[in-house]
Amino acid sequence: MQPSPVTAAPTVDEPPPRSYTPQEKRHRVFAIMAASSGNLVEWFDFYVYAFSALYFAPAFFPKSDPTAQLLNTAGVFAAGFLMRPIGGWLFGRIADRYGRKRSLLISVAMMCAGSLVIACLPTYAAIGAWAPFLLLVCRLVQGLSVGGEYGTTATYMSEVALRGQRGFFSSFQYVTLIGGQLLAVLVIVVLEALFTEGELKAWGWRIPFVIGALSAVVALLLRRTLHETQTEEARNAKEAGSITGLLRHHKAAFFTVLGYTAGGSLIFYTFTTYMQKFLVNTLHLPIKTASYVMTGALFFFMCIQPLIGALSDRIGRRNNMLLFGALGALTTVPIITALQHTASPVMAFVLICAALLVVSFYTSVAGIVKAEMFPPEVRALGVGLAYAVANALFGGTAEYAALGLKTLGHENAFYWYVTAMMVVAFLVSLRLPRQAAYLHHDH
Repeated sequence: MQPSPVTAAPTVDEPPPRSYTPQEKRHRVFAIMAASSGNLVEWFDFYVYAFSALYFAPAFFPKSDPTAQLLNTAGVFAAGFLMRPIGGWLFGRIADRYGRKRSLLISVAMMCAGSLVIACLPTYAAIGAWAPFLLLVCRLVQGLSVGGEYGTTATYMSEVALRGQRGFFSSFQYVTLIGGQLLAVLVIVVLEALFTEGELKAWGWRIPFVIGALSAVVALLLRRTLHETQTEEARNAKEAGSITGLLRHHKAAFFTVLGYTAGGSLIFYTFTTYMQKFLVNTLHLPIKTASYVMTGALFFFMCIQPLIGALSDRIGRRNNMLLFGALGALTTVPIITALQHTASPVMAFVLICAALLVVSFYTSVAGIVKAEMFPPEVRALGVGLAYAVANALFGGTAEYAALGLKTLGHENAFYWYVTAMMVVAFLVSLRLPRQAAYLHHDH
């Protein structure tokens, strides 16, 4: 096995873009679109839970205190994250041993099933404690699916992307990931325009889950057209998809990915899923206004991914990551402090966009910077498992920690916690090589 790229820090510049035939270029771009379409659906299904929680929380957790209801729904949201390491391991192993395509098909099918069941779930009033229990089971299934989706999609898109432009093309993983969030918000905004708050709390919250399940069927059909990027030789390698092989030969790379993903996941969820609750609970903006602000902010966030991904092709992934850690550490507390003292939705939008611009230095290269650290026989496992563990421990608990500290009267402590993790991300990023040892010369 080759040494971990973390221990080897070559200084050679990125090779120039390879010359592709028009047919090959079209084929690769279509493959990226087909893979990322499933990614969009998966993340729509996962995030629509967070954005519709304000409406369905009373149906499953009938308590008088709105913050307590949100804490319960946030706890179920976090529980879905706890399944991600298992999903990262399971689907990473499938992708490395049996092919990326098979793993991608199974994960989107599972997400479809989870959304469909949530859409049909009876409420607490109908079946009592079984209602939140079944909701939890569905979220665990979806967490397992998303845990496998990220690593396999990042691996596939990195392998199929055009050489010399991998930062640009791989950034579309987060374009579709954010797009899934954006569509979730947009669906809520449309429903808010069509129905009253009472109707949404009574039954309207089910509609987004039905949309997600139907969209997943379309994504499944598109993914069936994908070609396999994993070679037979890599699939048949002795330690393909093996945790033992991963940790024996690539331990340093694994823990480096774990380190910067912890900070990246935490700040990502702070300024996306939690921010809607922050606007309602802390700034006391109306729910509809908060949805409008987040819709605009997520659209901005989505659009800048390819720009900063292309920047990484010029300045290097390491510099992208160092900028992310440094700017995140310096700006998180000032931005949130300014948010706490504004009553203007426009100013809130500007401040959130500023924060998301910083986060983009991570998200735009998140897939490729991880994939470049592992050889093909353990790439999906290395990317997926490291991401899933860090995401479960830090991303999935972000909302719950923020709400919990708010109820204790120490809301600001959460933002210092985010800042501390940005410092960790910066320090870990110093370990990144100036040039990746893997994928670098792949065609």
